[in-house]
Amino acid sequence: MIRVAGEAGLLVETGSLTVSHRLDAALRASRPAGVVEIVPGPETVLVVAPGADQGLLRARLDELLGEVLGSGSASEAPPGAGPEAVVIPVVYDGEDLDSVAELAGIAVEDVIARHTRRELVVGWLGFAPGFAYLTGLDPVLHLPRLATPRTSVPAGSVAIAGPYSAIYPTASPGGWRLLGRTPTRIWDVDADPPSLLRPGTRVRFEPA
Repeated sequence: MIRVAGEAGLLVETGSLTVSHRLDAALRASRPAGVVEIVPGPETVLVVAPGADQGLLRARLDELLGEVLGSGSASEAPPGAGPEAVVIPVVYDGEDLDSVAELAGIAVEDVIARHTRRELVVGWLGFAPGFAYLTGLDPVLHLPRLATPRTSVPAGSVAIAGPYSAIYPTASPGGWRLLGRTPTRIWDVDADPPSLLRPGTRVRFEPA
């Protein structure tokens, strides 16, 4: 289903993160006229096109969605995801590492092992430019956010909250639980694209 979203947007309901990733990749490979922003989400893709013919755009989105739904199984990686995972080195010395271990009922070493042994996938970007929600976190590490968010979290902080992991691209307030930090720069306004991590990108953490 495609819904109107504001004066210039159309929201495509994809029903799954995998379909969102595949539609996002298809739109970027063949961007319809007038589209200025494509924002994938867990089960949607927002397409913003000020001044575009909404009827023609809706028809094109319908066509692309049909192609995406018929192009592969839900287990396949989306086009453009890349053959290799992005490896992020982490110094595991975060302020919340001990409390995460206590809440999870495991040793600190096991927290690190569980955070590094799985390959995660960028679900979508949000909260701040370059802030990627990484899906696939070990269920043992699914912990709630802090009751009181910090007023400032340093750039490069590696954190978890709920079923997700993330890397803070810039210094900002935040309530995620900090496991460590990485020297890898994941947001650079002078780069093209500025975000190292894009929807569908596979990510693997490793101890620095």
